[in-house]
Amino acid sequence: MKEVTAVQFLIQNIVEDQTIKAKSMSEWVIVFEKVKAMEKEQIIKAVYHNCNAMSHSDLDCGEEYYNETFNK
Repeated sequence: MKEVTAVQFLIQNIVEDQTIKAKSMSEWVIVFEKVKAMEKEQIIKAVYHNCNAMSHSDLDCGEEYYNETFNK
């Protein structure tokens, strides 16, 4: 399965909702929680790869960046 961004996943669900089957509010809550988790993971991976490229050995730098930036 091809990896998609959080935004692409959300757009796919919006299009599906409009063309195939309308989602209930509880279904949308599940979609939004998945999108938030996907975005967090993508940010952490991007920062982690950047840390590796800069020869940082700290494996948690992506998680630390996310928490410092988005969990204030």
